[in-house]
Amino acid sequence: MAIEKDLLDQLLAGRDPQDLFAKDGLVDELKKALSERLLNAELDEHLVGDAGRVAGNHGNGVSKKAMLTGTSKVTLDIPRDRDGSFDPKLIAKYRRRFPDFDGKVISMYARGRSVREIGMHLEEPYGIDVSPDLISAVTNAMLEEVAERRNRPRDICYPLVFLDAIRVKIRDEGFVRNKAVHIALGILPDGTKDILGLWIEQTEGAGFWLRAMNEPKARGLGDILIAVVPSRASLRDALPRRNEVGSWSLC
Repeated sequence: MAIEKDLLDQLLAGRDPQDLFAKDGLVDELKKALSERLLNAELDEHLVGDAGRVAGNHGNGVSKKAMLTGTSKVTLDIPRDRDGSFDPKLIAKYRRRFPDFDGKVISMYARGRSVREIGMHLEEPYGIDVSPDLISAVTNAMLEEVAERRNRPRDICYPLVFLDAIRVKIRDEGFVRNKAVHIALGILPDGTKDILGLWIEQTEGAGFWLRAMNEPKARGLGDILIAVVPSRASLRDALPRRNEVGSWSLC
């Protein structure tokens, strides 16, 4: 649903365009107002639901809570109920960050920024003072999700799997080095693409590919009907033949 132009004119009236997206500007005000409106709506729904169960439960003022967003720090008025049973879904108890904050930190971390550089980036343009421990907690949570996905069980059969490697420059211990990023991309019967694995190695060879393909095999992979590989003997020699695992064949 498009926002009415009259409403936009009211919001923009008398404002300096340079300040709209700045710290404590219109965008931050809207984040605060919309968040508090949703929180109050959640409380109203909670109290209506409690009417038949908890007699006398009602609103009981607000508590201040500072929340980190991707571009600022916003102080919200979190509504409370009398018996303390209200647990908002938008801003859960003990949560101090909007999801976009974690997304910004992870995006910078994925681009090779150090914890110190991420903290400086958030502080200089946005005025957000973030401790290195908080940044580390965000990135560590992401790494746990990555590890969980990487170790998930595999489908028993992939009709088609593409195997290849590209050489990229990667920062490693303060130096930029050329390394090979190996990828195994599987295609499921319904056409869905599934990354079987990504591996970084200094060199590309049959020994590495053999170790790499044993990893998805250990997590349930049984059959690959067609393996599409480049015309490199090292990679082709590493693939199991039909009598070794399932019905693998080469293309």
